[in-house]
Amino acid sequence: MDLEVLKIAANTDNNRNIENRTHVSKLKNSLCGDEMQVELILKNEKILDFGYQGKSCVYCQASASLLSKISINKQKKKLNDLCDKAELYFDDNIKITEKEWVSLKKLIKKENVNKKDCILLPFKTLKKIVST
Repeated sequence: MDLEVLKIAANTDNNRNIENRTHVSKLKNSLCGDEMQVELILKNEKILDFGYQGKSCVYCQASASLLSKISINKQKKKLNDLCDKAELYFDDNIKITEKEWVSLKKLIKKENVNKKDCILLPFKTLKKIVST
């Protein structure tokens, strides 16, 4: 177990319900049983607040924690693009170069490809909201 992943997952600032949410999405990983729920406050195509909850492994929790932190105050369209590219970042040929997403390199990397489905679950859950 990577200590960096544990450290990221331990940051639970956004692991919470948002009472006045405008959008909610929930998904379950059929391979391992992880569940993730994402709640947002969206206004003028911008994410103002991001909360998540789940019954999931530490990789999924770390992914949700990072994603929640980088999503606040970002445009819906930018996050939709990120969700589309996230799976590709596990390939060594495609690097995360955007400054605003650089923190994802701690988790989305070739060494974690065996946990790819767990790491991508929060992205897929968010994608259900930001793709509309």
